[in-house]
Amino acid sequence: MFCPHCGKQTHETAQYCENCGREIVLPKTEQTAHAPDSLNVFPVQYAGFWRRVLAAIIDTIIIQIAAAPFTWHAEFDLFSMTFGLELVIQWLYCALFESSFRQATIGKIVMNIVVTDLNYRRISFARATGRHFAKYISAIILGIGYIMVAFTEKKQGLHDILADTLVVQK
Repeated sequence: MFCPHCGKQTHETAQYCENCGREIVLPKTEQTAHAPDSLNVFPVQYAGFWRRVLAAIIDTIIIQIAAAPFTWHAEFDLFSMTFGLELVIQWLYCALFESSFRQATIGKIVMNIVVTDLNYRRISFARATGRHFAKYISAIILGIGYIMVAFTEKKQGLHDILADTLVVQK
C-alpha cells in the first residue's frame, strides 16, 4: 500500500506513514457503489527488464548458497532428491518473501522493486506460489515469457500476466 500524501510504500495495516508521519485514511468501500480499480493515486514506475534480471541473479546466488549444504556432493539429475529439494527451496524463498510485508525477495529489495497485485497491494502466498510456478512456463518457451518484460506496457512477464501481478519500483 502507498501513502496517499507522499507516495511512499507503507505497511498494509499502517495508520500513519513512516515517511511523512501523516495519517493514512483510505476510502471505505462499503460507502461506494463501485470500488476503484486502484487505490494508487501516484504514477507508478514499472520495474524494467535489466533491473529484474539483476534481482534474479542476486536471488539465484542466495538460493545456491542456501542449497549448497544439501547439494554439494550430491548427484544432480532431474529425478534426484537433490534436484527436488532445490526446487522446494526456490519455491519457498520466492513465495514467502514476495508475499511478506516487504513484497520482495532479497534481490528485489536490493534493486528497490516489489511484487504487487494489479491494484498495487501485497500478494498472498497462494498468488506468489502461482507466480513462481508460472515462471517455469516462461522458461520452457525458450525464455520468451521473461523477454516479454521488455516489450509489454506494464513490463509484465508471462508469469506476471498469468498470476495477475506487477513488479514496480518502490
